Amino acid sequence: MSDLIWLSEAQMRRIEPYFPLSHGVPRVDDRRIISGIIFVIRNGLRWRDAPADYGPPKTIYNRFIRWSRLGVFNRIFAALSAQGGKPDQLMIDATHLKAHRTAASLLKRGCSPTYRTH
Repeated sequence: MSDLIWLSEAQMRRIEPYFPLSHGVPRVDDRRIISGIIFVIRNGLRWRDAPADYGPPKTIYNRFIRWSRLGVFNRIFAALSAQGGKPDQLMIDATHLKAHRTAASLLKRGCSPTYRTH
């Protein structure tokens, strides 16, 4: 698969200061796991559908959950966004919002949305 995402060494150096310290057993390759997390989220995949090049899906998932709970990704995003300065524009993209499974049947039941016109 040629469309795999791999963080460069420079990118890893920028975010490594925000990684928690390893206690006891050394962690699995951070670059491989973080690249796998980015790939899964970017492509909207299930964790188990991650390419084998990134390692076991359970390892990728566990790292994502553990570091999310510790706030690691929030600190990385905050630091990277602060380096960029104030944006000229802000955009919101809602293409990844999911509707509840019953939402598709609302039109069949005659529950059509009401639209307001000013």
